[in-house]
Amino acid sequence: MERPRLSPLILALDTSDLDEARKVAGSLEGLVDVVKVGLQLFSSAGTGALESLRGDGFEVFLDLKLMDIPNTVSSAILALCDLEPFMLTLHAMGGQEMMRAAEAAVRDHCRRGEIRRPMLIGVTVLTSMDLLALRKIGVSDSVEGQVERLAKLAKDSGMDGLVTSPLETLKVRRSVGPDMTLVTPGVRFEGDSRDDQKRVSTPADALRAGADFLVVGRPLYRAVDPRSVASEMLRSIGGGRP
Repeated sequence: MERPRLSPLILALDTSDLDEARKVAGSLEGLVDVVKVGLQLFSSAGTGALESLRGDGFEVFLDLKLMDIPNTVSSAILALCDLEPFMLTLHAMGGQEMMRAAEAAVRDHCRRGEIRRPMLIGVTVLTSMDLLALRKIGVSDSVEGQVERLAKLAKDSGMDGLVTSPLETLKVRRSVGPDMTLVTPGVRFEGDSRDDQKRVSTPADALRAGADFLVVGRPLYRAVDPRSVASEMLRSIGGGRP
């Protein structure tokens, strides 16, 4: 299915307050087409968050990082498909069987129900994690090595794209080829606070490395003038619409 041409900026709605989320998203209308609903907002507002934001004219990137046994994930994901999000995330650490089962279930469900199939996006290593954090959970490889291994597994398991930190985007792009959609969080201008992100980059550097979409949260959400910041980000990457 051909996807719409969208702004590369994805606004991460890092709040539990749906009214606040809709207000910030609305202030960026015309600059941002996709908003990210993560665990925080989904836990407080539930499916109403998607319904409201889609009603406001936004595509929704539903970032719940699903990971469980294959049957549980492939069953749970069908209810999410009925909400018609633009993207859905699964954690690649759940393994190939889980990802393949989810992809097959989604494909069949959306075909039979004649609803739009969401893009399934694999998550490899969280951008809040570094080498020490991996060591503490028993991963002996480097961050880059673990990311690349899981990225290849996600591609082989039928995922449509990947979440990649700015520092691994180029290597992942070379590993998975041009057809996978790469979504890059941890994007901010030089000198901005890193917050809890360990692996960050500027918008221009992330796109040059091969990212298709840039997820921006607190640099926009906390800005006095979010529209000005978003406009500057789009100018820094050459206008913005691929």
